[in-house]
Amino acid sequence: MTDTMAADTAGSMSGSDIKSQEKLERYHSLIEEKLKRTLQRLVYAREHLYKERSEYIQLRNNIKAIQESKLEKLKSLVNLGSEFYAQAVAPEPSRIFVDVGLTLHVELTLDEAMEFCRKREKHLKEKADTLSKRAANIRANIKLVYDAMAEIMLEQESFKQPS
Repeated sequence: MTDTMAADTAGSMSGSDIKSQEKLERYHSLIEEKLKRTLQRLVYAREHLYKERSEYIQLRNNIKAIQESKLEKLKSLVNLGSEFYAQAVAPEPSRIFVDVGLTLHVELTLDEAMEFCRKREKHLKEKADTLSKRAANIRANIKLVYDAMAEIMLEQESFKQPS
């Protein structure tokens, strides 16, 4: 809406209409600038947790395969970065390095690594569930604000229509 149109509209609106319009604009601003942005951040963080959890599940499955095959040495392709792979040989695959967070890698036995993966998966699932609940609350708040906006618009319409 241009400034002249807004001025014309404001000139023809009563005091209560202007207040109602200001409320609608504040509610709309709350939804767009606060609630939807917070919701986006929560969903992004939750997706990141899901991805990390799936990596631990994959690691646990790989450890299980190594334990079941009882290999004396393990050949594998290793990602060196930027999707550049090199062949690697682990002479004794009974111990592996696991990223435990904050880019810290710890050497663990396969059984210790399995237990760590289980605990980490559980922790990540709990964090993701918490983010899901927070996202659901924000969605409910957005719906509540939209409902309030609809009530204001209905109230405006009822004042405009002659009885």
